[in-house]
Amino acid sequence: MVPRGLDAAAVAELFAADASYQSHPTGAPHLGREAIRAYWARATATQRRLDLRFGQPIVAGNRAAAEWWAVMADPEWGPTRADDSVTLPGCLALRFAPGGRCAALREYWNADFGRAPAAPPGWGA
Repeated sequence: MVPRGLDAAAVAELFAADASYQSHPTGAPHLGREAIRAYWARATATQRRLDLRFGQPIVAGNRAAAEWWAVMADPEWGPTRADDSVTLPGCLALRFAPGGRCAALREYWNADFGRAPAAPPGWGA
């Protein structure tokens, strides 16, 4: 059994066939379901002890935004360090296609390496 969230094929099925997934604020997007599947498989391959939390989404029509807070161990993520902890607070901006699949996703995030702080009080409310 593949751990929840690590099934790249299942994640890709959440997206429209011609969807765009921009995983870095200044990077080029992954275009199409197969590119999204390949990105997800690669991005999650070295993650361990992931604690991922989402805030209450804000929804307007076919668009939504949601804060997220991830704490994990990942030796491949970021600079070389003795402690492989990384904390990633971020936000997703999403647009949905008719039928409910995601047509476009953009992530905005910040990385804090070598520490694993919990989300601050009131975060995600």
